[in-house]
Amino acid sequence: MLKPKRLNPGDTVAIVSPSWGGPSRFPGIYEMGLRSLSALFDVKIVEHGAREDNDLIYRNPRMRAEFLNQAFADKSVSAIIASIGGDDSVRILPYLDLPTILANPKIFMGFSDTTTMTTYLNTQGLVTFNGPSVMAGFAQLQNLPPAFTQHIGDVLMRPSTTYDYQPYEAWIQKYLEWSAPDTLGQVEPWHENSEGWQWLQGEGVFDGPLFGGCIEVFDFLNGTPFWPAPSHWDGKLVFFETSEDKPPVSQVKYWLRNLGCQGIFDRISGLLFGRARSYSDDEKQELYKVLVQVVAGEFGRSDLPIVANMDFGHTDPQWVMPLGIRARVDTVGKAFRLLEPAVV
Repeated sequence: MLKPKRLNPGDTVAIVSPSWGGPSRFPGIYEMGLRSLSALFDVKIVEHGAREDNDLIYRNPRMRAEFLNQAFADKSVSAIIASIGGDDSVRILPYLDLPTILANPKIFMGFSDTTTMTTYLNTQGLVTFNGPSVMAGFAQLQNLPPAFTQHIGDVLMRPSTTYDYQPYEAWIQKYLEWSAPDTLGQVEPWHENSEGWQWLQGEGVFDGPLFGGCIEVFDFLNGTPFWPAPSHWDGKLVFFETSEDKPPVSQVKYWLRNLGCQGIFDRISGLLFGRARSYSDDEKQELYKVLVQVVAGEFGRSDLPIVANMDFGHTDPQWVMPLGIRARVDTVGKAFRLLEPAVV
């Protein structure tokens, strides 16, 4: 895998809007995200089309791809972060300049609809990062625990031989109004993380490169030329999470069943599931049952480790999950760690 260089103080971070023109609709929260990113990590900011009008962005997927291509080609840029997610970045994939991107490996991070790009580029050999975006994550940093800022820095700026993920003590799943200046960057009341990670099945220690993202976005890719080849799933620790759209548990079951029919559960080394945003306690329990029902009951993989309610995805604070980096799930010690640095 092509690992990007670590992010250092004074480096330049490029911002792109490959999915939705959120900065043009909510400039206040976007600006707050830029200020937090710049101040807390001591980096410079450049923008590659990030503020273009949302309607223009929607109508021009080739233009969006070109902005991303330019950000990778820009020798002064050390990292690229998505401004926000969306729902149609799959349309830019045919226009990505793979030779340029792979010749200039950089930290590329986002979540939700950014999954189309992080997964596709990972299948082409680049380590990519499922993690916070400018408007959803960085804009709220001042109101999120210091452990979140520390975690981002540990993964992207201070790589170590191994890294142990820790659950956050509390979490939120809603931001206050982005169009109201007096609530910018503020979050809803906190939920205590009393439930913790849910170790649903599997015994022992399981290793594999991380691969995954938003499960709804994987459905956008299914059947396209950008869907991972069967061999790409071999040995992977796959992670999925659900978006703010709150797909019903029955729909998650159908997506999982599709993966099972492709033989993917026979190829992977483990399945991790993020905290399901906006699900009630009862709905979460239903989700856990469905994960085991499909993987073990329908496809015979009762040995496959499944861990749910983990701290990545559409709730905050979230982990940075580096695609292509080897990780370990220890069902005995109840631990989850990276086995190598994600950056060099």
